[in-house]
Amino acid sequence: MKSIYFLITIVLLPLAGFSQNAKIDSLKLELQNHKKKDTVRVTLLYDLAFSLYQKDAGLTNTYIKEAEALSNKLNYRKGKADILSLKGIMASRTSHYHQSLVYFQKSLELFKDLNDRKGIASSYNSIGVNFLLQSKNIEALDNLKKAIAIYEGLGAQEQLVAGYLNIGNIYAKTGKYKEAISYYEKTLKLSKAINHEYGIPYTLNGLGHIYSEQGNHYKAMDYYHQSLLYKEKLSDTIGMSKTLNSLGNSYRSLGKLDKSLEYHKKSTQLAEVIGNKDLIAVNKGNIGHIYTEKKDYNKALEYINESLKLSREIGDLGQISNCLYSIGEINLLLKQPEKARKSFEKSTEISLQNDNQYSLAANYLGIAESYYDEKAYQKALSYTLKGKRIADDLNLLEAKSKVSEMLSSIYENLGNYEQSLKEHQNFKKLNDSLFNEENIKKMTELEYEYKYKQQLDSLSINELKLTKTVLTTSQDLEKTQRNLFLGIIGFLATAIILGGIIFFLKLRHEKAKTLNAVIEQKLLRSQMTPHFIFNSLSVLQGMILNKEDKKSVFYLSKFSKLLRITLENSRDKLVPLNQELEAVNNYLELQNLEASQSYDYTILVDQNIDETLYKIPPMLIQPFIENAVEHAFEDRKDNRKIDIQLKNIDDKLVCTITDNGIGIDTPNGHKRKDKKSLATTITSERLKMLSKDLDINGSVHIEDRKHYNEQGTIVTLVIPYKKEVA
Repeated sequence: MKSIYFLITIVLLPLAGFSQNAKIDSLKLELQNHKKKDTVRVTLLYDLAFSLYQKDAGLTNTYIKEAEALSNKLNYRKGKADILSLKGIMASRTSHYHQSLVYFQKSLELFKDLNDRKGIASSYNSIGVNFLLQSKNIEALDNLKKAIAIYEGLGAQEQLVAGYLNIGNIYAKTGKYKEAISYYEKTLKLSKAINHEYGIPYTLNGLGHIYSEQGNHYKAMDYYHQSLLYKEKLSDTIGMSKTLNSLGNSYRSLGKLDKSLEYHKKSTQLAEVIGNKDLIAVNKGNIGHIYTEKKDYNKALEYINESLKLSREIGDLGQISNCLYSIGEINLLLKQPEKARKSFEKSTEISLQNDNQYSLAANYLGIAESYYDEKAYQKALSYTLKGKRIADDLNLLEAKSKVSEMLSSIYENLGNYEQSLKEHQNFKKLNDSLFNEENIKKMTELEYEYKYKQQLDSLSINELKLTKTVLTTSQDLEKTQRNLFLGIIGFLATAIILGGIIFFLKLRHEKAKTLNAVIEQKLLRSQMTPHFIFNSLSVLQGMILNKEDKKSVFYLSKFSKLLRITLENSRDKLVPLNQELEAVNNYLELQNLEASQSYDYTILVDQNIDETLYKIPPMLIQPFIENAVEHAFEDRKDNRKIDIQLKNIDDKLVCTITDNGIGIDTPNGHKRKDKKSLATTITSERLKMLSKDLDINGSVHIEDRKHYNEQGTIVTLVIPYKKEVA
């Protein structure tokens, strides 16, 4: 279970338009000109305070104090209610939820006395958010739905954006993704219709969270980056902090731990600036997860316990549950199942209280694992089946995979070998069934069929127009120059047909040529794939038979991830550089697992290259690495090295693949040379087309390192790329 902070305070922004600088300047000017101490001045002070509270807490409090004093003096009850509501918002921003709730409830009482429906709805909205920030999801949902019912009756669109969005967040937080997406879509549609500047980025953040939970981290990061751009323009400090935290979680899920740590530290710095304890707590918890994955369990527990302490201070039940779960996970790793189970059980109580199904599934599986470690297999089975029901209902693929893996082991230990085999097969299916070469080929064909269909349709339309023109001309002149024009018509018709045939054949030839180049590249990959899959499964089988459980699980995880990335990359003409390098790294790790065939490798990327912004054609680097792995070290058993380096030289993306093997010019290097030649020919043809499409020259050059008084081979690839705007 991941501790991902995605809650938002958009519900406290029913008048988001006030955040615009032009509006703020206008209000300041009005306040300067309005010297009279009356209700109009109270309203101006409140509007200014409300428009500034996201940007300048000090100035906001100055306006609040003056407005509150003047409201009390005038006994202006509407002003008092508005100011109490805003004071509640300010208290909530610094995680003082109890005090915040007091302000909101007093505000609600005043609005009810005034029969101010809009104010009543706003108070319900704010109370709902207060509970939402404490992960009291049932109470939050009840109050938010009361607010939405009033707003819908009033036709208050800006307020509906806030309400829909936060209900979406509650459903997303509790694992009800279908309901969450429904509300997010309503929010995004309405936000765009009324140009709600806060609604759009926060909805993008919510959608990113759902895709992240479903394992599509690259799509999630795309949404997060879009959201971050909006928030930077709005100077929304708390919003930026939350999105940076989400990005940190995505990088952690992709195994980029140092990058993840960098984002969480940035998020923490912003949270400390505004004194937001719950965001600080969440980031500390997530930093603890990073150190857990780095196997530094003492440091991990240090950060997670700090997060737990802060979360208890502010009453954030959701984060308390997350921390308890994380402590349970670490205790399992430390072989302390009973201690782990106590943490999972405490977390389960909170998950049941808040109806958090995702968290509940994770805790059930944690408890099951603790019983399994103690060889209490019947109890382990009971809790695994509880987790299975939730994982199936929510379609949590990662959890479903873990369930099948655990059930297979449990049934084996209970002597139910038939059921164990069935669950093991289901586990394999969940992990590697995504890879389907036939589907890759079909997708490639469909892509090009669609691309060229438009050109063929255009050709048919032009021919039809020309034919109509010829027929009209022949009818007009039929009586006077029948024979002459029949000859001309025949000539033109013949020319059209021949021209059309020639154009069609040429177009088909170009299509076939392009498609063949792509398919050849796929074939180059497929030559490796059956052999590679067979060897990988054989290695995996050996690990399982040798009872190397942890090693086999690690191997299978890497193997399935490589297949999944290969499938995803094959769909796109360009893929993010970090995604392509992840596939390369997974491939190298798998090939390097056997101690008898191990080698050292490095993947270095220059600091001036942002891997997330560069997009490159997939499968350009892979064939040359494969060749090095398979053929470079035929006569060497140790000191094997493969180095991959990417540099940006004069706006050219240059990739070098260097090994210290036999070289291509040696007598024993003939097989390698043949394979290099095939890879070079296909890659060169592909680079020609890509160079035209991307308007950046690409090339491939291969040398024996003996020319530099070194041993091995060096491949230099100049890769055409597209760079996204940061």
